[in-house]
Amino acid sequence: MQTLGEFKLPHFFNYPPYFTLQPVRDTREKQIQLWKELILDYCRTQKVFVIGLDEDFQLFSNPTIERSLSHEAREAFLSALVSEGRAEWLDKGHRKCLILWHRIQDWADLILHFENGLEDSVMTVEEIRSGVESRGTELHGMDRTILMRALKLLEHKGKLAIFKGTSADDEGVKFSI
Repeated sequence: MQTLGEFKLPHFFNYPPYFTLQPVRDTREKQIQLWKELILDYCRTQKVFVIGLDEDFQLFSNPTIERSLSHEAREAFLSALVSEGRAEWLDKGHRKCLILWHRIQDWADLILHFENGLEDSVMTVEEIRSGVESRGTELHGMDRTILMRALKLLEHKGKLAIFKGTSADDEGVKFSI
């Protein structure tokens, strides 16, 4: 089985037709489903949050079989993730895509689980993303945009309060579950 670093690639990754958008609808739907699952799994395990459509992304090419996804195929697979709420375009030109291997609500739930026992405590946003407490959790190293959206959702639900500091490093969260 082929790997990208520690990541094990599925068998279809060595099948050249899967690097070309398939013309038959049923085959294309299966192809899109396989690629969506692969993109989400790879991004989750490698902590990739943004994919640039025009940038080299190692998942989109296979040097062993000398195949790469076309721009059209990349956009089709990412657009399929967007339509399911598993990704969002970051720009109007659809050049960069934010990958949501967890939906925002799921990230919010992870924050609440992580925060367990910290009721009425205060943490900076950066401590949640990169502090000692978050090491070994999915929150460690997460994208700031996703984190802030999850925190705002929790604030809207009355689970915490976000407060601004003098800089982005000073932004904090007061948990009040």
